[in-house]
Order: sequence, then C-alpha cells, then structure tokens
Amino acid sequence: MAQRFSDMFLAFMSKLTSKYSIYLILLAMLVICSLLSPAFFSAKNLSNISRQISITTIISFGMTMLIIAGLIDLAAGSVMALAGILSVAIYKATGSLVIAMVTGIVIGIACNLVSGFVVTRFKTPPFIATLAMMTSARGAALLYTNGQNIYQLDQFVIFGQGDIFGIPTPVIVMVIISLVTWYLLNNTRFGRHLYAIGGNEDAARASGIKVNQTKMTAYAISGAFVGLAGVLFMSRVNAGLPNAGIGFEFDAMTASIIGGTSFSGGVGTAMGTLVGAFIMGFLNNIMNLLGIQSYLQQIIKGGIIVIAVAYDIMSKNKKTASQLGNIEERGKEA
Repeated sequence: MAQRFSDMFLAFMSKLTSKYSIYLILLAMLVICSLLSPAFFSAKNLSNISRQISITTIISFGMTMLIIAGLIDLAAGSVMALAGILSVAIYKATGSLVIAMVTGIVIGIACNLVSGFVVTRFKTPPFIATLAMMTSARGAALLYTNGQNIYQLDQFVIFGQGDIFGIPTPVIVMVIISLVTWYLLNNTRFGRHLYAIGGNEDAARASGIKVNQTKMTAYAISGAFVGLAGVLFMSRVNAGLPNAGIGFEFDAMTASIIGGTSFSGGVGTAMGTLVGAFIMGFLNNIMNLLGIQSYLQQIIKGGIIVIAVAYDIMSKNKKTASQLGNIEERGKEA
C-alpha cells in the first residue's frame, strides 16, 4: 500500500513538474539574478526589461501560432523594418498617427500573405518562402530609404516612448497581444485547427479542416503583430532604421521554444511564450549587468537554443515511446 502511494505521489510530482517546469525555471532565474546583482530587482530595471522585450515578445506570439501549425517565419525582422519604415514615411507625409499605425500593420499583413501564398499555393517549404521574403523586405527597406535613416519623428515617438498610468505603452500592447493570442489559441476554431494541423496535417485535412486557409490566416495574424512591432520599434528609437530588426526572428523563435512550443508543431501556449520571453529578457539583462561581452552573450544564446530544441525532441520521443509501451501492454492484456 505504501509503495503504491509512493509511486502515485512520484507520478503526480513528475507530471506537476513537467507541466509547470517553465514557471519553475522563471522563478529560479529571478532568485539567481537577484543574488548575482543587487540592481536586478529594482523597479527601474524591471521596467526596462519589460520595455526591452516587448517588441520581440509581440513577434513571438505570432511566431508561436505559426510554429504550432508546423510553419515558420524567417522574415519577421526584415518585414518589421519595412513596415516600420513605411509607417514613419506615411506619418511624415500626413502627420496622422492613426494612418501611420494602420500602414505598418497592413504592410506586415501584406508581406506575410505573400509568404503564406507561396507556401500554400506552390507547396514551397516555409523555410525557403520566408527566407526569400526576408531578403526582399530588407532590400525594399534599404531601397526606399537609400540606406539612410529617417529622423525628426516628432509625435510619432508616443507609440514607443509614451506611457499610460506609468506603464510603458509597448508593455501594454504586449499584454494586449498576449491576451489576444491566448484567446485565439484556446477559445476559437482557428486555434483548434492550428493544433490539429501541427499535430498531423494529413489527418486535419481528412477531417475537413481548410488547411491552406488556416495557414494563410496564421501568416496574416503574425504579419499584423510584426507590423505593429515595427511601428513600436521605430517609435521607441525615435528613427526610421532600414537595418532594424536583424535577428529578431530568432529571438522570437527562441522565446517561443523556451516557452514550450514544440518545433515539430502541435504544441504551444501563449502564456508559455510570454514566460519564455521574460526568461530571455532576464538572461540578457543579467549578462549586461555582469558586464559579459556581447560576443559571449551570442554564444550563450546559441547554446540555449540548442538545449531547448534538444529537450523538445527528447520529450517528444519519450512521450511517443511511452504511448507505444501503453499500446503494447493493452495488446498483451487483450
């Protein structure tokens, strides 16, 4: 009896640890960072972290939806730059903040719809399609500006530098986007279809799910998030930078994967991505506070990506082996 209770308790703890491991990692990181640097837990530093990660986190939510469906977007950073640049240009031409914001979002959607069309219509691997868009969007941003930065943005900075009741505007937008993503993934048919496609695309198509339409919608929503991030970024730095966003897509993927989104599709949550983004933000911040060289920081980030992907693969293999074992046991009992 005691042995059975012990086994049940260990199984419960294992399941609990597995389910909430990302939150335990976040808690452990908070404790470790606070011990390494007394400045880490200051209100100003935590506010800076939230503001700094807000842009890539917004992109991460779109990336999460794509990865859940078995897709990817390597063009996020370049599209962000193009959307931000054109948003700045429209603002300087019209003086309208609303039109500028809408322009950035529309450009992001348009670029991603092109990528989605190439993926769904021509059956091009998402890696290739978005790699082409990455090059094209970056080239378009540089061509439009002739490689020069755009300055004197006046009121445009309110998007990225403003605050509401003391909370930075980008952080508020990040929270809103996280809630939107959570709702889409957990309370809509679209969200259920994403998981189904990522889990088994052939089975999803056989069950009547409009796979191509769902993929296009995922790319469009992700594009809206990317375009919005572009507007916020240009506003935050108070300049239109055609070379902005380099590597942002990889930061977004890292946050998503660390947050528990499976790179092979079918698994992922909005809250996990948010926690993953904060883990990366805390890591970057503590490395800066400790004076670690930027080159070494890149090596550390690369190592984290490898560990996260390896852990994802090992967990999936272990789960598959467990399921096969249960099937064999039921077969023997029958």
